[in-house]
Amino acid sequence: MKLYQTYASPFPSRVRLLLYAKGLEFEVIEPPGFGGSTAPKGNYLAINPIGRVPTLVMDDGRVLPESEVICEFLEDVYPRPALRPSDPWARATMRLLARISDIYLVMAFVPLFDLLATPRAGWDPVVIDAAVGEIAAALGYLEAHVGTEGYAVGQALTAADGALAPMLVLTDEWLPETFGVASPLPRNPRLTAYWRAVQTDPLVARIVGETRDAIAARRRARTAAQTT
Repeated sequence: MKLYQTYASPFPSRVRLLLYAKGLEFEVIEPPGFGGSTAPKGNYLAINPIGRVPTLVMDDGRVLPESEVICEFLEDVYPRPALRPSDPWARATMRLLARISDIYLVMAFVPLFDLLATPRAGWDPVVIDAAVGEIAAALGYLEAHVGTEGYAVGQALTAADGALAPMLVLTDEWLPETFGVASPLPRNPRLTAYWRAVQTDPLVARIVGETRDAIAARRRARTAAQTT
């Protein structure tokens, strides 16, 4: 199978987590036109007309976009090891945490992502402060539901960990480094404890490392572009 994705996007991370955990072989393809690039997406739109990542392409040519849908499919087809709790409440909590991350936390970052496409001298502190406030609010929503036993839900890895890990890298590292503001994560003791604990899982650590490397690569690319 093939996974069309970028390492800097938080959405493919949860898919990679499942693929790694289940020991599935897959080819990573990074399509053009992402990460602030002005290059056209070209042939990728023929694969996924939505034009977002990730997209999973099976060996028989079937195409499946949207990270949450891909994760559900992988769990259905490759149920062992399970990254979806068997308990209905725990399963609902897993989905809730991913949904909060996608709808509230990711969207809170969008104004900051948009600023990266503009000269730093023109960054509006009002926009930054408002975005940080929305990020803090989204973290509070996660705080109310995140687990206290080392993982997002219970004592085992789930797809929710793949959803949260890249976003917490952005919150606790990228946000302060890029915009010079304090991370709002420490205001949330349960979420902070979870973040510290879950990084000891080798698969989560792999996802976190890939996210950090992608952020560093994009920072180098922006710096190079600004000096040429």
